[in-house]
Amino acid sequence: MTSSSAPADLEPHGDPERFRHVLSHVPTSVVVVTGTCGDTDHGMVIGSFTSISLDPQLVGFYPANTSTSWPPIRDVGRFCVNVLAQGQGELAGRFARKGGDKFAGLEFDRAPHTGAPIIPGIVAWIDCVLDREIELGDHSLVVGRVMDLCVSQSEHPMVFSRGAYPSLGD
Repeated sequence: MTSSSAPADLEPHGDPERFRHVLSHVPTSVVVVTGTCGDTDHGMVIGSFTSISLDPQLVGFYPANTSTSWPPIRDVGRFCVNVLAQGQGELAGRFARKGGDKFAGLEFDRAPHTGAPIIPGIVAWIDCVLDREIELGDHSLVVGRVMDLCVSQSEHPMVFSRGAYPSLGD
């Protein structure tokens, strides 16, 4: 099935603030996508990560087209998705900021296939190679082919909802 333009008699609501408000009520995962380009490590926080396919094993996320962290990771074609745990809000803030060395003072391991950073204290990591990227509006859909993955600890993952990181029950 392919998509096409909406019928002429249907017009989108057009209010970005209303769109943002309504969708803020849908919780999203919080992950940090990391990669290594030469001797430099890169990372960015993503609030739109999803499983796509079991066969082949594919995952996806949506970086903004204005991201400065995604292009060097894209160029290498390898990355690791770090699933943040509840209580890692400070870490999310570190990787949400623009510019600077986001890894300064942070000890980390390396993913087995891609060599991308695995951040300490996360719930799980997913080591990927870039399968494809599709531009969609002001973001792109990045599809990663899973090379390896692991649950690091059985904590609840971090979620973002209504402008905050709510705690999930036990």
